[in-house]
Amino acid sequence: MKEEKKMVKVVIGDRLGKGQAVARGVEAAGGIAVLIPGVGADMKLADMMHKEQADIGISFCGSGGAGAVTAQTKYGYPAAYGLPSVEAGITALKEGKLVLGFPFMDKEELGKRLVETFIAM
Repeated sequence: MKEEKKMVKVVIGDRLGKGQAVARGVEAAGGIAVLIPGVGADMKLADMMHKEQADIGISFCGSGGAGAVTAQTKYGYPAAYGLPSVEAGITALKEGKLVLGFPFMDKEELGKRLVETFIAM
């Protein structure tokens, strides 16, 4: 019997309206990327995660915290923020955090490795 691959939905909100590279990484790993358009998208992360029933949320802003803190406060999503690297994001995900806040880090590697980690868990 063939094992079915877990589909992972990731919502991405970037304060400056970016996030396209991370979205490509999510999709390269077999995930579904939901990229929130426009400036201030990080502050819409909580509502979009809730609406889309997403598995993971990624927030980008200067400090790496605003969108993640909002998601944690508004909907109770377990969050980690101020994450300085891809490795820190992977560690937070393994610790059960589902909303990850980074400073501006629109890298394909980030999306790809987070989805690969989530699938492997």
